Amino acid sequence: MKRKDLILNLIGEISNYLLDDDPMRLVISLHQEEDGLHLCILDDTKHSEDELESMKKALNSRKRPELAEYYGAMTGHDMLGSARLDLLGWQIKHSDVTQSDSGIKIDLWFGSEKFQSDKFSIPVKD
Repeated sequence: MKRKDLILNLIGEISNYLLDDDPMRLVISLHQEEDGLHLCILDDTKHSEDELESMKKALNSRKRPELAEYYGAMTGHDMLGSARLDLLGWQIKHSDVTQSDSGIKIDLWFGSEKFQSDKFSIPVKD
């Protein structure tokens, strides 16, 4: 799968999930490096605490890097809400989900085995 196709599929999966809530504003920011990428997605929809926890759980599920290409090829297929997030969660190096006054912010970092986290803005945990 070409990198452009993978990025389009990843953006499609997360935006498709968020568009189910019919936001009036949806912003997607992409930062690419040679061995990885960072997607930042913002919307203006209020999400319940239960939904936020469900999203965090799905996006931080057990990593399956050996199957990333297989799951990457599955993006774009017709799946229901949390299944989309599970699919993304299996491929992510790191994710953050935060609620703001105006909506939600989702940060997703993807990368290969050569992924260099210092080239990205992944927050340092204490």
